Amino acid sequence: MSDRATNPPGFLSGLNQALPIAMGYFPIAFSFGVAATRAGLTEAEAVMLSVVIYAGAAQFLALALITSGAPLLVSAFTLVAMNLRHVLYGPALLKRAGAGARTRHAWAWAFGLTDEVFGAALGAMARGKAGFSEPFMFGLGIGAYAAWISGTAVGAFAGGGALEGWPVLDAALGFMLPALFLSLLLSILTRAQLPVIAIAGAVTVGLTLAVSSTAGILGGMVAGALTGVLGLARGAGDGR
Repeated sequence: MSDRATNPPGFLSGLNQALPIAMGYFPIAFSFGVAATRAGLTEAEAVMLSVVIYAGAAQFLALALITSGAPLLVSAFTLVAMNLRHVLYGPALLKRAGAGARTRHAWAWAFGLTDEVFGAALGAMARGKAGFSEPFMFGLGIGAYAAWISGTAVGAFAGGGALEGWPVLDAALGFMLPALFLSLLLSILTRAQLPVIAIAGAVTVGLTLAVSSTAGILGGMVAGALTGVLGLARGAGDGR
């Protein structure tokens, strides 16, 4: 039996894995806090959005929808559609963890499965740096969540004009979240996954340009999932 099976990673190991995510989350959340107060929200309202929604880029979209006076149902549907991909993260992670993985508290740690947390957990298991355990997932999720909340709070209390003197920095913060996820994706990339990523990326870009970013995200997610399923079915049919 492997050491990972007899000594599954604990809470502190999860916190350690969360450090790169926290370093990326804090400045982006700071930018969100600044943007929220600039749009007229109070400091408490800005922090509460991060506490309740905790959806990275979707929070900036939520802010735009709120301040533009979009109907509540339209805003809710748009945010749900944009984050529908998260439904797939839990099953994918548990499939990688194996049939013996404990899921007693999955209802709690699954709340923290952002794109980056999912990528970090999957990458740690794929590279053999960690096995799966619920304390590990709690540490990973709480480390990232705490960085997002604290970054939002600091940005909100700094005020809407905090970045006015730093326009280059203000613009650069918008690229940090996708860049962080891309780096995590590349760390677990294999040749077998290239067709899935290429097709999902092409569909996402095409639909985003032709329709909207929400349609691009949904279309890319569906196209990637179907490509992956077809690849697995073909591999099974070939006896691989």
